[in-house]
Amino acid sequence: MRWVLHVDLDQFIAAVEVLRRPELAGLPVIVGGRGDPTERAVVSTASYEARAFGVGSGMPLRIAARKVPDAVILPVDAPAYLAASAEVMSVLRAQPGAVVQVLGWDEAFVGVDTDDPEAYARRLQQAVLDRTRLHCSVGIGDTLVRAKIATGFGKPQGVFRLTAENWDEVMGARAVIELWGVGTKVSKRLLTLGIRTVAELAVAPEPGLTAEFGPRMGLWYQELGRGGGSAVVDDTPWVPRGHSRETTYQTDLADRAEIERAALTLLAQVLDDVREDGRPVVGLGLKVRYAPFTTKTFTKRIPETADRDVVLAKAKELIARIAPDRAVRLLGMRAEMALPEDARDGRTPTRGAW
Repeated sequence: MRWVLHVDLDQFIAAVEVLRRPELAGLPVIVGGRGDPTERAVVSTASYEARAFGVGSGMPLRIAARKVPDAVILPVDAPAYLAASAEVMSVLRAQPGAVVQVLGWDEAFVGVDTDDPEAYARRLQQAVLDRTRLHCSVGIGDTLVRAKIATGFGKPQGVFRLTAENWDEVMGARAVIELWGVGTKVSKRLLTLGIRTVAELAVAPEPGLTAEFGPRMGLWYQELGRGGGSAVVDDTPWVPRGHSRETTYQTDLADRAEIERAALTLLAQVLDDVREDGRPVVGLGLKVRYAPFTTKTFTKRIPETADRDVVLAKAKELIARIAPDRAVRLLGMRAEMALPEDARDGRTPTRGAW
């Protein structure tokens, strides 16, 4: 039988750091920014020991440091994590009959024909551990969605199977926010429709969902509630849909001209990245975080173009939407690119630009 396995490395970034510094084993380790909690930065990852104190990804580094005063705080070292990830993915691809779809540094889907998916998953875990000294958890499913969600029940270092047979039993009574791709905003919108649980979402009337989310996304959320969707693991090389850059400023930007210059600097970096891909731009995004911590995102579709001046003009229209009387602590710019006809963009319909 064909199975989908979702492989997720446990506390990946923290685990890589512990491998490089064995003396950190068992200690609360936090990785983020330049490793300085007095600077504006967020937590990239935390070891399980730090998570026990309530530290989580995306938390301001200064708050994490307050929660765990004795934590070891380290700077992000992207090249080291990329190298470790590449080694893990090489191990996955070497498994018998495996088709591997990489989702990120620390996770991938593996499609495989086997009569005993649990035994296959255990062998895979051991292979990763033997080669990289990194532990992983494996979710087993009959769709990508079920395999992805199953991994959470297997963490850490475990294996869990979630299929159509036990979906309702395991997931039915759980809140919709526990579904892959349903965040806080979507769950609140579902609540306005009286939908709180996964089981309620699975049987929700289609007209209400499509009226709230549109015909495509409304039906997709209902499908998520049923754990359905594709069961095909696609190993087509991933092609980025776009490029983005963002910066958190150590001192708030209050001067309008300074804010505009900062946004245009980010745009120039993004367009340099786009130029390397050699594909035209079809959309733009601007992310603004006002002080103290209110975030707004503006997007704009534009006619397909490779003309830098045209993109710049359209970007200035977005920049003009930044509130003139509010200090800015973070800016981000994104350019969406046209995809080749045979490319896979690596995103589910629920995953956004940032």
